[in-house]
Amino acid sequence: MEPVRFVGADAREPYGYRFYDKDRVVLGKRLEDHLRLAVCYWHSFCWPGTDPFGGETFQRAWMAAGDPMAQARLKADVAFEMFDLLGLPFFTFHDRDIAPEGATLAESNANVNAIADVFEGKMADSGTRLLWGTANLFSNRRYMAGAATNPDPEVFAYAAAQVKTALDVTHRLGGANYVLWGGREGYETLLNTDLKRELDQLGRFLALVVEYKHRIGFTGTILIEPKPQEPTKHQYDFDVATVYGFLKAYGLEAEVKVNIEQGHAILAGHSFEHELALAHALGIFGSVDMNRNDYQSGWDTDQFAMNVPELALAYREILKGGGFTTGGTNFDAKLRRQSLDAVDLIQAHVGSADAIARGLLAAAAMIEDGRLQATADARYAGWDRPENAAILSGERSLEDLAERVSRDRLEPQPVSGRQEYLESLVNLFV
Repeated sequence: MEPVRFVGADAREPYGYRFYDKDRVVLGKRLEDHLRLAVCYWHSFCWPGTDPFGGETFQRAWMAAGDPMAQARLKADVAFEMFDLLGLPFFTFHDRDIAPEGATLAESNANVNAIADVFEGKMADSGTRLLWGTANLFSNRRYMAGAATNPDPEVFAYAAAQVKTALDVTHRLGGANYVLWGGREGYETLLNTDLKRELDQLGRFLALVVEYKHRIGFTGTILIEPKPQEPTKHQYDFDVATVYGFLKAYGLEAEVKVNIEQGHAILAGHSFEHELALAHALGIFGSVDMNRNDYQSGWDTDQFAMNVPELALAYREILKGGGFTTGGTNFDAKLRRQSLDAVDLIQAHVGSADAIARGLLAAAAMIEDGRLQATADARYAGWDRPENAAILSGERSLEDLAERVSRDRLEPQPVSGRQEYLESLVNLFV
């Protein structure tokens, strides 16, 4: 198979990139550098096509019976072949994606480090970089009651040891970030749960990771990925606002940022752009997991993002906030279980990369046009006048405001928010 090339918007065969022209300069930056696209290891190479009512549909060679480490090396070969075919700059992984779990933690760590050696050579040859690594603290039965929030301190210690190795490997491979996903950090019933104790445990666990990051000289960003539910009834990292409150409570808001997933935002009852805008407003935006949910399903379906209008609104918020620094756009998406062929995996990434690129191009056009931002600026312009700015700076009391309303006989009247006009304006660009 030939590497995927940019073929232009007029092409009528979707195998080539029609909009993802990585060297195109948009708002002063190459498209590749804006998007920082990453292929994820778990959905692409580990998920076998199961669902709650059916078994495996993908029969990949590296999933067959055989020596687990030999299969892990084969999987690495296939993964980097696909990275090279796609020509995307990054990949992401969990420790248990890349290497099998052993009978002991020492054996598991040896397996992970052996595959990291393989990665190191392949990364040097291909130029593919690591956006982030993470540890799987949710699949093994020991984590059924959580990892950091587990009532058993020995599980807490085991999880910490597992994270240490995953962070070491991420650091060795030049990862730009390290992600902690809550997995099973939550509860299924309050009847056996001490919320305060579990939150304190989670706060201390995260502090341990931050402290270790600085000791080893890891300069990447520590990220938390919010999710409201599934697999537990209630996750402690419910959404961006909840994560920010947690970080503030444990003094970690300057050390940790968020990795926001579109599907998780929807499960929390928000839009993707809401979570992105709030993360920027709170100063904790880091990275995104890009996918979409099926809006007729009530769970996290992790489909490849193809909805350009949704993506345009999301990337408008990312661009307004200054864009990515260490973060990027991770394809946290899996094929539909009926998409059996290897070429389907290539096509999914190509089609989604094009949709994402179209979304960013539309967002950039909105920003360059300026009318959306000008309307918002005009809506809040009154706060820029000195008398009103003095309210927010703490120079006016409640009595002062009451006296001003009486003295100036203020009778403010509402002003149109022009929502339909603004929605119509967005449609000019998508």
